Amino acid sequence: MTVTPPKPTARAEKISLFKYARAFRRDILSAQPAKLYRAWMAEFKTPFFRSFLINDPKLIAEVLRHNPDEFPKSDRIREGLKPILGNSVFLTNGEVWKRQRRIIDPAFEGGRLRDTFGAMNAACEDAVARMLKMAPKEVEIEEVASFVAADIIFRTLFSIPITHRTAAEVFTQFRAYQRNQPILNLAAFVPLPRWMPRFHRRNTKKTARAIRLLIGDLVAQRAGEIAAGTAPDDLATKIMTTRDPQTGAKFSAEEMVDQVAIFFLAGHETSASALAWALYLLAIDPAMQNRVAEEVAQVIPERDITFSDIGKLRLTRDVFREALRLYPPVPMMVREAACPQEFRNRDVPTGAQIVLSPWHLHRHERLWERPDEFDPDRFRTENGKTCLREAYMPFSAGPRVCTGAGFAMIEGPLLLASFVRALKFSPGAGHIPVPVAHLTVRAKDGIWLQITPR
Repeated sequence: MTVTPPKPTARAEKISLFKYARAFRRDILSAQPAKLYRAWMAEFKTPFFRSFLINDPKLIAEVLRHNPDEFPKSDRIREGLKPILGNSVFLTNGEVWKRQRRIIDPAFEGGRLRDTFGAMNAACEDAVARMLKMAPKEVEIEEVASFVAADIIFRTLFSIPITHRTAAEVFTQFRAYQRNQPILNLAAFVPLPRWMPRFHRRNTKKTARAIRLLIGDLVAQRAGEIAAGTAPDDLATKIMTTRDPQTGAKFSAEEMVDQVAIFFLAGHETSASALAWALYLLAIDPAMQNRVAEEVAQVIPERDITFSDIGKLRLTRDVFREALRLYPPVPMMVREAACPQEFRNRDVPTGAQIVLSPWHLHRHERLWERPDEFDPDRFRTENGKTCLREAYMPFSAGPRVCTGAGFAMIEGPLLLASFVRALKFSPGAGHIPVPVAHLTVRAKDGIWLQITPR
């Protein structure tokens, strides 16, 4: 059976800059024209800057893999995220970014992922228990996914569950922030001097301050535990005690707050988005859902899931991959040309914005077969294998690939396996989710699913 999940309606081909900015602020996805699903490159001109969206895999490789220093992250994205992320590794460039990665990367190496698995699994088991108590019932699955993803982050980062008072308050404030904060600020469209206010919404600034104060308390408490020799061996301790191998310096308290903020954004928001869409896709394709349940039952017959089991859950992994393809949590990334370039026989001036769009690349009509269909088996075809190498980047690619990509590809299949093992999912009555993008790709009015015990 062919399953074609919802996709935003594209905007009209021609639109004024003012209308485009308003549409972009409301939702990145529906603000784009349909031709971007076919184009290898598209240029967008404004009175203030030129922007090039690229879907050509060779150009993407040039920007992300071969010459990343010539294409640093654009300050235009920083304008919208700085209130909460400060100078985190997600926003920095050059030597600052390289130093941050030298300190952070060791915490996410393969052996460390195995060490975090127990905390991940405990959060999964608690989430399944909560859902079994709710069933049979229609639930808003994004809220469920957000809760368990936040629980995993706090357990693996600070060894505290989501029920911990500070963790619960960070989660509550972050949900408010996510609803209020568009990914682009006015300064993304109009270059403003540094002294001019950025016109962030009042609630955006308020919740960002609250989140950073709460994270600061967690960091200060952990610093005291490290000094006393009583700190648990989790991700926070690993990062806070790692010295830059070149300078010998560790993160300051303020720098650590910045990094924890992005870990929460990347590890909570993106994971929650991917999990919710994956469960929705299985709900509208009951045959695929049954296949996943059968795989889980065969690989893990009535026992606890172990780290080594995850690699054997191939179909479950491919379902999660397909959810990341159809609904990449971060739909667009923006780089800036640090020097003049030439793309497809067109001059790209210094300062031009280079937009890489996983949303359009993953649904590109000239790259993927049946790009809008849900088909986890595609990754076993020649087209799917080729596109997986050349036209698939839910975590970016190259030196700036997401530090937590490996973490996510353990967490996602684990969550799917745990949920489908215990529960059946079907679409909520009369609910068809409409994808929109603010901080991540979510559903406009949530994703409502009927859950019943399996």
